[in-house]
Amino acid sequence: MGFRNNLRDANRIVVKVGTSTLTYENGNINLNRIEKLTRVLSDMVNSGKEVVLVTSGAIGVGVSKLKLREKPQSIREKQAVASVGQCELMHIYSKFFGEYSHVVGQVLLTRDVVEDDHIRENVCNTFETLLENKIIPIVNENDTVSIDEIENIVRFGDNDNLSAIVSSLVNADLLIILSDIDGFYDSDPRDNVNAKLLREIEKVTPELEECAGGAGSNLGTGGMITKLTAAKTATKAGVDMVLANGSNPSILLDIISGEEIGTLFIGKK
Repeated sequence: MGFRNNLRDANRIVVKVGTSTLTYENGNINLNRIEKLTRVLSDMVNSGKEVVLVTSGAIGVGVSKLKLREKPQSIREKQAVASVGQCELMHIYSKFFGEYSHVVGQVLLTRDVVEDDHIRENVCNTFETLLENKIIPIVNENDTVSIDEIENIVRFGDNDNLSAIVSSLVNADLLIILSDIDGFYDSDPRDNVNAKLLREIEKVTPELEECAGGAGSNLGTGGMITKLTAAKTATKAGVDMVLANGSNPSILLDIISGEEIGTLFIGKK
């Protein structure tokens, strides 16, 4: 429990939500859950915490907004749908956070941010200024110019690793990834009833990566393997990371009060 107690002291917290948390299985927007999420995050900020939200879902929300029967297949169509979805997603967040008297700022990132020192410094300054002014940064990959996440071939799988990179950029104390699974298991719980939830992980080993296989939900692009990549990135930067189920967003308050929920990947101190 010692490691969990440390989470109570976490002041700067990055929360990542995936498409599966924001939408129903039929692809429509889950407004009830998004409203709960914004209320919980607003309350965290009211209590004195600094919060950065990394969100997926632009394509999913775009599909829903445009009333498409299914996700488009070509890159150009996906990028067009993402551009509609990104507007809608920010509108929903801005509206809900506004009801709890909080202002949000949009930060769209592409992978060159991490690779170019000058751009990275500018982005870090933007984050600092937003947080100093009690503005909640809402981060997504810039899907309309970046084909990386859309093709699901790189580092930002469903924004899991993007959230870890953001945690590193803002020197966060804690990264919480909300997913459609309760944590990290030694095998896929959807296939194996005896799968065991691992409560604390100090190091991401090749054996763990073997366990990860490639389980992922059908709407997002983030399987377990991208969660482990994110855990490696975050913990290497000294950030603790918790992987937990996002179906009830108030779980965030339980995590930061030190309760044993989900899987804690312990940051290198």
